[in-house]
Amino acid sequence: MSATPLLSVQDLHVSFDSEAGRVDAVRGISFDLAPGACTAIVGESGSGKSVTSLAVMGLLPDTAEVSGSVVFDGQELLGRTDKQMTAIRGSEIAMIFQDPLSALTPVYTVEYQIIEALQAHRSISKKATAARVLELLELVGIPNPAARAKAFPHELSGGMRQRVVIAIAIANDPKLIIADEPTTALDVTIQAQVMDLLATLRRETGAGLMLITHDLGVVAGAADDVVVMYAGRAVERADAHELYRSPRMPYTVGLLSAIPRVDQERVTALAPIVGNPLILIDLPVACPFHPRCPAAIDECRSAEPQLAPVAGGPEHLAACFRSGEIAGDGQLDGSDIFPPATLPDPVVASDRAARETVLDVQGLTKTFPILSGLLKQRVGTVYAVNDISFDLKAGETLAIVGESGSGKTTTLLEVLAMEPTTDGTVILDGQQLNTLSRKQIREARKRVQIVFQDPMGSLNPRMTVQDIISEPLRAFGYSGEKMRGRVRELMELVGLDPAHAPRFPAAFSGGQRQRIGIARALAINPKLVVLDEPVSALDVSIQASVINLLDELKRKIGVSYLFVAHDLSVVRHLADRVAVMYLGRFVEVGDTDSVFTDPQHPYTRALLSAIPIPDPELERTRDRVVLEGDLPSPTDEISGCSFHNRCPLRKTLDTDQQQRCNTEIPTDAVIAPDHVAACHFVEIHSAATETT
Repeated sequence: MSATPLLSVQDLHVSFDSEAGRVDAVRGISFDLAPGACTAIVGESGSGKSVTSLAVMGLLPDTAEVSGSVVFDGQELLGRTDKQMTAIRGSEIAMIFQDPLSALTPVYTVEYQIIEALQAHRSISKKATAARVLELLELVGIPNPAARAKAFPHELSGGMRQRVVIAIAIANDPKLIIADEPTTALDVTIQAQVMDLLATLRRETGAGLMLITHDLGVVAGAADDVVVMYAGRAVERADAHELYRSPRMPYTVGLLSAIPRVDQERVTALAPIVGNPLILIDLPVACPFHPRCPAAIDECRSAEPQLAPVAGGPEHLAACFRSGEIAGDGQLDGSDIFPPATLPDPVVASDRAARETVLDVQGLTKTFPILSGLLKQRVGTVYAVNDISFDLKAGETLAIVGESGSGKTTTLLEVLAMEPTTDGTVILDGQQLNTLSRKQIREARKRVQIVFQDPMGSLNPRMTVQDIISEPLRAFGYSGEKMRGRVRELMELVGLDPAHAPRFPAAFSGGQRQRIGIARALAINPKLVVLDEPVSALDVSIQASVINLLDELKRKIGVSYLFVAHDLSVVRHLADRVAVMYLGRFVEVGDTDSVFTDPQHPYTRALLSAIPIPDPELERTRDRVVLEGDLPSPTDEISGCSFHNRCPLRKTLDTDQQQRCNTEIPTDAVIAPDHVAACHFVEIHSAATETT
């Protein structure tokens, strides 16, 4: 790496005028990025990460007030006109956005959009352009690039769309790539492929990478340096290994403590950061983190600490008056700065067999017809869910995990719909749902509720919290003071102040809105709550408090959860049992610790190896199982094991064994009393694991 920074940001300030006053979005951040290096900027929503990147790109609105210095490749960028910046954007500096679908124009083909990026910055022949498009698509790992180039964005999977966005970003060989949450919307296997691709691009082209993310696991595997932002400022800055090994700012300690880890068995609750970030208007002269900091002292309330070197060396900086007192393991005076929350003892019996069965699903199959032609004739069938069976006990969490398109959400919808399925039975609290009358179905709906992924999207912005939580109560006959009392009880149960019931959802933070959704789901005392990615839209600190709340409610009132998630770190912390799903089938089912410590199916092993670990030492030395290609379409005709086209184990088998994978559907092999895997060659995997 060169000693001269590729990008040098010094004392950058960005502010906006608003009706409430001046918003100081970025307050004096400074950092350097070397050629070929990766600097990660992390922090909660509203900390100023994205505004910093937009300032570097020159994409802030004209109303923004910007000061300081942004020097890129020896050139000062601040003060340049939009025309001057246009010559640099897309050519020397490129950006990868969070949502690949909205970053691509839906009415243009992939080829057209890449050509557009090329022709905007260079004079290139038609023949050379066509060759460059194929070269870029092949470079980012898109199979059959000639065919995919002619496709529209909606015809591609999420992982392929993100690779197209990366292909557009690197089309002109930029010196700097800014990646704004580039993996947030992706499955873990695709996330691993994208991060490997970015690492390859840095290595082969020497491009610098500015990575903006809230995922500290991704940072651990990719970053050379880390800048932690809070309230518009850098509050800690260090080499990645040093920062993870010895954080010296309580906010950094809190972020690391709040992360559920896929490599560790759950023994305690998570340690959330209580409270919410400050609104960046008329900030008091004080440490902005002190209202949430358990280590705050009087000095923190009267002055704002500056970023200064700590004991780890001159390259490790922290903005904390007590940074010298904080031990490398995140302790202060021999105690954890953020101690884990205390959970109540469970009200249900510890023996699973002694508990009642809340949900029993047998042979569930859900198909959708493929229609074609003017007369809409059926030409095929999509097996969204294909002959799955499971049960769920009282006070238990069953997590269904797998890539997008595997059938997880369809399974939830079949349980919630209470309508006849294509095949199979769904028994809720002893009643077979597809045999109930309309009146009986209405009564059965009391026993199952749902919490959605997006807390804001699932709440009516024109209704108060009182009305939102009252809605299911009113539907089932509650009224008057009884209903108001129940709302107060529910708000206290989920950790909200009942005095805030007259407020609208916009007055609450993301974590508080999710708590409102949970209160609404619990309003009529359901036995089963369906959780559809309930924490994926939340910051890590807020996520920890919601996970603890769900765990606490399960223990207090014995509610059962059917939980869908793509973050296996969250699954390990919250779930009692796990079902791994692939193309509509369960390929491995078992208790959480067995599946995570001794995965038997090759697909499960690949999923687990793709989950990043928030520890640079472990993350950069662990073996990773890389899956080639994307999840096949449910419309594809696949004989035998549905996973055989991507299975890394199959490549190690002899011809006869491979033929068995190609032609014979595997049945469940019993690994332990509550652990099965649908693989013909579990014993070969087990032997190889023992040898290793």
